[in-house]
Amino acid sequence: MTRSVRIRRAALATGACTALAAGLLGTASGAQATAPTAATAPDIPVAAVKAHLQQLQSIAEANGGNRAHGGPGYKASVDYIKGKLDAAGFTTSVQEFSHGGSTGYNLVADWPGGSADHTVMTGAHLDSVKAGPGVNDNGSASAAILETALAVSREGFKPAKHLRFAWWGDEEDGTVGSRHYVDTLAAADRAKLDAYLNFDMIGSPNPGYFVYDDEPRLEKVFKDWFAAKNIATEIETEGDGRSDHAPFKEAGVPVGGLFSGAERVKTDEQAKKWGGTAGKPFDPCYHAACDTARNIDETALDNNSDAIADALWKLSS
Repeated sequence: MTRSVRIRRAALATGACTALAAGLLGTASGAQATAPTAATAPDIPVAAVKAHLQQLQSIAEANGGNRAHGGPGYKASVDYIKGKLDAAGFTTSVQEFSHGGSTGYNLVADWPGGSADHTVMTGAHLDSVKAGPGVNDNGSASAAILETALAVSREGFKPAKHLRFAWWGDEEDGTVGSRHYVDTLAAADRAKLDAYLNFDMIGSPNPGYFVYDDEPRLEKVFKDWFAAKNIATEIETEGDGRSDHAPFKEAGVPVGGLFSGAERVKTDEQAKKWGGTAGKPFDPCYHAACDTARNIDETALDNNSDAIADALWKLSS
């Protein structure tokens, strides 16, 4: 998550009536009517997410200790994720851009099927800072949405809406990759995006549970999932405009997402709600060399990964 970016500034009411009408129709025809059942998201195995994180750390270790824009570690990270997606049946593309004298890469993956006029897009930045391997920031979300995409394939999910996943380059210099994507997307194609869901740092070692409040409909999906698990949430404010949802929001695309905290200090009240240590940052290794596979809270990573899948299934069915 970038530190200093500044952004450029109903409900369906069908239940009882549908059931009554179906019942009357079934009585008249002699057949029993049943209401359609929404698809349920599978559990996302946290062990698989952690295995991806270990791979990203190994890539960093083999490439100067980081996966930053312009370096071989970043391109190797793209290649790793692309290989997994290609093998799972996704249609992948790599979009190039230039920044700071170096070539950057966005990886975009489309799941075949679903209405192309109604697309649910999920994204996370894949680059780290130069100081370290970036396992929480932002290997955590990159790995979680990768494993969610692989679950789509394993389940043979056939959503009503089209599914698109993205891994952004050069977020750490100011949402460069995602902004390039949005700026080069035709207006007609932007209009087809029903939602963009962004995830940045979802396994912080002293975690909080923060939900983006940019779009009430999307906010509610996440809040309802956590409420069902008796997990308190707060509105995300620390990272507002600092991550890759900003260019989409500026372009008029509904955005939502999750965040587990960065350099800000956890309060006593937050520690009472979520556990952890008051008076310490949510991520003491933010933008540092110690942001390794040891810098992850497995419970937060697990909860957030499952919440991502739940939102994706619900919003695209």
